[in-house]
Amino acid sequence: MSLANKPIRNLAAALAACLFAGSAVAFSLDSDVPISVKANSARLDDSKGVATYTGNVHLTQGATELTADKVTLYRDAEGLRRIEATGKPAHYRQPARDGQGETDARALNIIYSAPESRLTFKRKAVIEQNGNLFRGDIIHYDSVDRVVTAEGAANDDNGNGRVEMIIQPRSSQNRQDSDGSSQGQ
Repeated sequence: MSLANKPIRNLAAALAACLFAGSAVAFSLDSDVPISVKANSARLDDSKGVATYTGNVHLTQGATELTADKVTLYRDAEGLRRIEATGKPAHYRQPARDGQGETDARALNIIYSAPESRLTFKRKAVIEQNGNLFRGDIIHYDSVDRVVTAEGAANDDNGNGRVEMIIQPRSSQNRQDSDGSSQGQ
């Protein structure tokens, strides 16, 4: 890794810590709470372990929600392995563990890989939590190691292909006004 990329990687790691510090794991296969799916139509290919839901799909497990135009679930002998969602955009919402806010993410494609405990948001990906924002063409989130990796598009709608991050201060009590006086007093 070049030295020029190190500050960007450190900033991404800092944002990941802020953005996902209170997040729970995506869809938990070890949970006693079942995954529920509602849609306009469904097709189950039991021999291949593939279930495809289309039209106003709403997938939930506890308070975690995924809404999309189409959701495909892949299962094997061990259970659910992968979830693929597409929409204009597809939405993923999950409350924080500490009850302070929620993670609200959207992208044209959302993929959850159970073996890797990884969420991938592709194409026009945006993740927001408590005023923090992460935007890119592809955003990977490893929910075990709590690592976020983002990539800009080669040529996005704005033509810049960059990643955007907005990180809110940890506490507004210690911020100072432009004249140097403290706001929290």
